[in-house]
Amino acid sequence: MREVAFGQYYPADSFAHKLDPRTKILFLICYIIGVFITKNFYGLAVCTLLFALAVLLSKVPLRTLVKSVKAVLFLLVFTAVLNLFFRKDGEVIFNWAFITVTKEGVYSTIFLGARLFLLVLSSSLLTLTTTPVSLTDGIESLLSPLKKIKFPVHELALVMSIALRFIPILTDETARIMNAQKSRGADFESGSLIKKVKAVIPVLIPLLVSSFRRADELGDAMDARCYSGSAVRTKYKKLTYSKRDLLAMIAVTLFLVGVILLKIYFPAVF
Repeated sequence: MREVAFGQYYPADSFAHKLDPRTKILFLICYIIGVFITKNFYGLAVCTLLFALAVLLSKVPLRTLVKSVKAVLFLLVFTAVLNLFFRKDGEVIFNWAFITVTKEGVYSTIFLGARLFLLVLSSSLLTLTTTPVSLTDGIESLLSPLKKIKFPVHELALVMSIALRFIPILTDETARIMNAQKSRGADFESGSLIKKVKAVIPVLIPLLVSSFRRADELGDAMDARCYSGSAVRTKYKKLTYSKRDLLAMIAVTLFLVGVILLKIYFPAVF
């Protein structure tokens, strides 16, 4: 459980780390749109090349990136397998009782799994190269126009920041509880799937109790500092765009425009 990397910051001196957080957020949004526009592996290969370039510019080890997928690997596989059994059109390659597997179903399952895998990795790369404080400031800055309609922008950014901070905390807490259970003879690895699920249940209750306790402590700490969401705040470090941000936005804009044009003029290929 300690290997989960999603939500954690990886310090490094790289091109990606020096980018403005707003640029990285917009880059990720454009990239996700491009990934969803593609409908076959040719388009997904282009998206993968851009992601590989981003990884090289971030100097984040590939092993650290892969760790982030382990936390949601079951969800990725489960979602892909559901698509396999619910896709009924196309050439049937296996049929038993109410279960039908088609050639198109297998193709779409593999494609969906690869797409989700790429989306998780790209989202993880954002959190690995951006501190929670910078990410909060970036979100708040991008959503600042909504303040004119009384939308609680600062509160939303704060909630997202706290959620990201709690991911590694809950990960460590889960590992601590599981180690305590193992010292009492609990076995989380052997046995059938049902037995493994039952073994995890005793971990959930103390984890929930610990989560509520930490939330109360955080709330008390904010009250002690007289926190108010409506207060006007200044920033110690102001966000500024640089030439690096311009290059990054040009690159992702060309990528998105290219994907759209290829989708329009070469729909069979892309």
